[in-house]
Amino acid sequence: MERIHVLGTGNALVTHCYNTCFYLELDEGGLLVDCGGGNGILRQLEDAGIDPLSIRHIFVSHEHCDHILGVVWLVRMIGTAMNKGSREGDLTIHCHAGLAEPILTFCCCTLGAKLTGLFGRRIHIRPVADGEERVIGGRVFTFFDIRSTKAPQFGFAAQLAAGRLAFMGDEPVNPACEDHARGARWLLSEAFCLAAEADRFKPYEKHHSTAADAARLAARLGAENLVLWHTEESDLAHRKARYTTEAQQFFAGGVYVPDDLDVIDL
Repeated sequence: MERIHVLGTGNALVTHCYNTCFYLELDEGGLLVDCGGGNGILRQLEDAGIDPLSIRHIFVSHEHCDHILGVVWLVRMIGTAMNKGSREGDLTIHCHAGLAEPILTFCCCTLGAKLTGLFGRRIHIRPVADGEERVIGGRVFTFFDIRSTKAPQFGFAAQLAAGRLAFMGDEPVNPACEDHARGARWLLSEAFCLAAEADRFKPYEKHHSTAADAARLAARLGAENLVLWHTEESDLAHRKARYTTEAQQFFAGGVYVPDDLDVIDL
């Protein structure tokens, strides 16, 4: 069974949900996509029933604190288990070339030599290039530069058993990247707020989009299912219903607005 375990759904400044990240469960393992902004990633994994020591692959999309800082805590937990002999197998961190040095620096500044000494031996940082293909968990992933307007950021398209899954990062989709999402079975998109509340939350000033924007894009590109996250958190109790209602005005496919710890069967 291939599934998305949604670990977090919020933007960088949320306090009542976790920063957007997820574990993509595959038939031969899985991939943790981003790690949130701190050690809350450990609690989210525990609550999701995912053993951090089982994680073999992590993908960090970009340098913003709500995506990268949780890596330090996973390196600490996994590295400690490696040193104790209770973790088999290596850990590979996939990221664009500009993130390799910052990730290593964060870890060297905050973790001891017994842990940082594992880099290059048991813990590997493997930069990805634009358009590069890699096999992870028995599936082919194509990584691509999303052409961010803020900091370099990569997404990916994964060829799953159920069809193509396109993770487009946390900015509006650049036209140069649309082919990765065109006809996708699953399109994973940010949606900072509702179009009806754009004046309040000002998504465009933050280089984000609305649920309506994402839905129009999904319809135009012929996606089958749309997942919306990386949102504001002003009304979490009704967010799922409100965002779904707005997206369905423009997109006839499946619309998923998950809460933290939801599971989406692919």
